[in-house]
Amino acid sequence: MRYVLLRDDDTNAFTPVTCLERLYRPFLDRGLPVNLAVIPAVRTDAAQADGRPEGFLPAQPPAVPARVPVGQSRELIQYLRDNPGFHVVQHGCDHSFYEFDSPDPHEVAGRLAEGTHWLQQAGFAAPETFVAPYDKLSRASLAAVGRRFRVLSTGWFELRRLPWSWWPAYLWKKLAGKAHWRVGRTLLLSHPGCLLSRHRPRETMLAAVQHAVRSRPLTVLVTHWWEYFRAGRPEEEFIDVLHQTAAFLASTPDVRVLSFAELARSGLPRRQEWLAVTAPLASPSA
Repeated sequence: MRYVLLRDDDTNAFTPVTCLERLYRPFLDRGLPVNLAVIPAVRTDAAQADGRPEGFLPAQPPAVPARVPVGQSRELIQYLRDNPGFHVVQHGCDHSFYEFDSPDPHEVAGRLAEGTHWLQQAGFAAPETFVAPYDKLSRASLAAVGRRFRVLSTGWFELRRLPWSWWPAYLWKKLAGKAHWRVGRTLLLSHPGCLLSRHRPRETMLAAVQHAVRSRPLTVLVTHWWEYFRAGRPEEEFIDVLHQTAAFLASTPDVRVLSFAELARSGLPRRQEWLAVTAPLASPSA
């Protein structure tokens, strides 16, 4: 059996319900869970490295307030409640640029706690999975996430950023050629890049997804809802690839699509095939 987790990043208070419905109805109708990495209180001035506004913001975001909690979108909250196939995970706190690259453990802990607070204020359960904006985490952030969450989903792990107590397990993971590992009770998952992205060629995208799924015991597929809509208009060819992905996942007998919560709680059979090693939790000062 091969396992897949679909992770869509950047849902926030400004995300139109119509966009999520357009993209993910084929998944929901097939009983395939969709993991939404939700920004708890999005910054209205969130910007990329070059200063351009982030694509998940509306063309004319309000000047004030500086941050908008996801719970202020009653339509979005009701939509997610009405569609339990969506599973909410915590995506940072407000999506400031590299907000979890800080070396200060107190700042990191505060941001994690605040993000969880805003999600719970919106009516969601305390999140068990964390996704850092830009996949950027400092040593202090990794240690804090390891203590607070059961799953960390990120792009990659760098030895120089890891808490020192994780180093032996990480080196063994690398030697074993595994993508995923565990620290204490926390699963650390990497992914093969954003295969479902507007920056990749449409004609080979589905084949790349199929290859990734078939060549790994467990695959995290990452995408971003706003990339499918250019200037508010749907990119039909790109959306069609996403829907073909849903058909592929649903029709392949040896593939099972999971939520992050199910992965953390179920204890998959033959986990040693995809999980490399277990490391002890880091102390707050590690």
